[in-house]
Amino acid sequence: MIGTFYRSPGPDKDQFVAVGDDIKPGKVICIIEAMKLFNEIEAEISGKIVKVLIDDATPVEYDQPLFLVDPA
Repeated sequence: MIGTFYRSPGPDKDQFVAVGDDIKPGKVICIIEAMKLFNEIEAEISGKIVKVLIDDATPVEYDQPLFLVDPA
């Protein structure tokens, strides 16, 4: 396990992205918490979020896909 995937910056905060949202490189799309450090993960491509592949607060592995994106 590399860390824990979070869709929002806090339990009472809005999600960074949702299905149907347009993203561009540099947009924060989630947080991965590893060893008490919260790392913002930024989009690397432009496109539209088609599906979120991981449940919130779920452990993730290195190179594991998190989102399905339709590139634009």
